[in-house]
Amino acid sequence: QVQLVESGGGLVQAGGSLRLSCVASGRTFSTYAMGWFRQAPGKEREFVAAITWNDGRTYYADSVTGRFTISRDNAKNMVYLQMNSLKPEDTAVFYCTAGRMIATAPSLYDYWGQGTQVTVSS
Repeated sequence: QVQLVESGGGLVQAGGSLRLSCVASGRTFSTYAMGWFRQAPGKEREFVAAITWNDGRTYYADSVTGRFTISRDNAKNMVYLQMNSLKPEDTAVFYCTAGRMIATAPSLYDYWGQGTQVTVSS
């Protein structure tokens, strides 16, 4: 069992930065792939970024490549999403997730946090 709690969301102007954090509980955290998804009002939940559990390979949605960076610290049970050059279209609730494999489909992840709101003003 893995429990996830996100933090770090907020209101930022376009072009600004935010760093999201996700703390995980559970002894097997380090064996899970970790990801970030987001969901804007009226839209489906979409993949943002993911990182493997062992060698730290990262994967990004095209819309955030070059602007967002995912990282993890297995010793601290933490995963992060550094978001730079934010745009109004990045406004969404961001969710931390854990799964046994890297995937872009939310149904393939096993555990989810409650989400943190990110709002980017123009």
